[in-house]
Amino acid sequence: MARRQGYNWRGILPLLVVSLAATVVPLPGWLAPLRPDFMALAVLWLCLVSLRTTGLFVAWSAGLAVDALNGLLLGQHALALVIVAYIALKLRLRIRAFPILQQTGVVLGLLWLNEFVLFWVDGVVGHPVTDWARWASVLTGTACWPLLTGLYARVALR
Repeated sequence: MARRQGYNWRGILPLLVVSLAATVVPLPGWLAPLRPDFMALAVLWLCLVSLRTTGLFVAWSAGLAVDALNGLLLGQHALALVIVAYIALKLRLRIRAFPILQQTGVVLGLLWLNEFVLFWVDGVVGHPVTDWARWASVLTGTACWPLLTGLYARVALR
């Protein structure tokens, strides 16, 4: 992980904007199910490295932005990101002590929880999506975690 004191809003805000853009940019039909949840990865990373500037409000705001730009039920991503951010904030010191491979395993669990909450909300609303493509983003996000941690550190420090 990177130095905690080097992060401030001038570095974090562009990171969230880039993550939001990567989340809503249209992809070809065959590639769209494999898109990682960049906003969830960014919120997770921020919760792990920057306690003072990142919290549940940032997760809630980022989730509302994703919902608004995707035209989804307002609040479903916000709820999922707040739950994941809360767990990440509570366990942040333990997770940061892990080597990157074990961190990736924890991120797999948190991304799965994020997708499960979205799945649950879709089911309650009456729009369940039950095919395999729904869970593919969890695997690609987990695979991208080691690469994105270095990239996020560079973007946020500038």
